[in-house]
Amino acid sequence: MVVRLTVDLADKADWVKVFDPRDCTIFVAVDQPPEVGMQTRIDVAIGAGGPRVILHGRVIARRPEAADGLPPGCSVAVGFEDREKINYLNGYVRGGLLNLRERRRLPLRLPVTYGGLKGPQHSFTRDINEEGVFVVAESPLPEQSRVHLRIEVPGEGEPLALAGTVSHTVVVEDEDVPGMGIVFELDEPQRAQLAEVIDRLEQRFRAGDLPDDVLM
Repeated sequence: MVVRLTVDLADKADWVKVFDPRDCTIFVAVDQPPEVGMQTRIDVAIGAGGPRVILHGRVIARRPEAADGLPPGCSVAVGFEDREKINYLNGYVRGGLLNLRERRRLPLRLPVTYGGLKGPQHSFTRDINEEGVFVVAESPLPEQSRVHLRIEVPGEGEPLALAGTVSHTVVVEDEDVPGMGIVFELDEPQRAQLAEVIDRLEQRFRAGDLPDDVLM
């Protein structure tokens, strides 16, 4: 059973009040906090024009009643598979990060098809920007492999047809989301076109105008 919780912050400055970077936990104010050990989904929204993300984790502590001026609620340890979402939120709160395209990584789950060793493989992205993408894969391609991808972006019609090189891999034993980081190989017109797509995608992400299956 997964308990659904909501963190609706009026301003981005409120993020530091609920997120503890020391152990990557979020405090969720709720009148009837779930029991310790429960799996949770947290819908986080920051301000009227800020991003909305979906985080997953497990309850590690609870405060069933208000105490010392603090509301009842629970502390949720965010899963490592959502670390890019946390990185994005931290950058948004600090300000300026979203204007640096070379550092922006949108934590989105987009359907992707790529050429694997055993033919076409279907999976999802974990994050994407103008420079590259991380593709979830239990058996990632070897580093330095050249790969062709088709990435489906909601609202963009035809999938993005891209090529790149595997820059690094993550396997299950690394205790992280298994997959591969891919650096795109693009000429200038392709790079400019992709930047426009990423800009539109980020605008929709920040406006809360993307379907849940892309945010998960």
